[in-house]
Amino acid sequence: MKIVLRVLGVLLILVGGMWFLQGINILPGSFMTGDTQWAINGAIAAAIGAALLFISWRRPGPKT
Repeated sequence: MKIVLRVLGVLLILVGGMWFLQGINILPGSFMTGDTQWAINGAIAAAIGAALLFISWRRPGPKT
């Protein structure tokens, strides 16, 4: 479960970062470029990804 949370967290941070940069017009080349709604969506996605990473590191492992 920890691996799934970490992979999902990293993917959300990467995708959210890309959406944010396109939304603030730094990464051109798509319909998202220059649209502030995508900047907001990207920031939210990246924040959720960071929260998932934090949760995965704070969660105790399986007992052996």
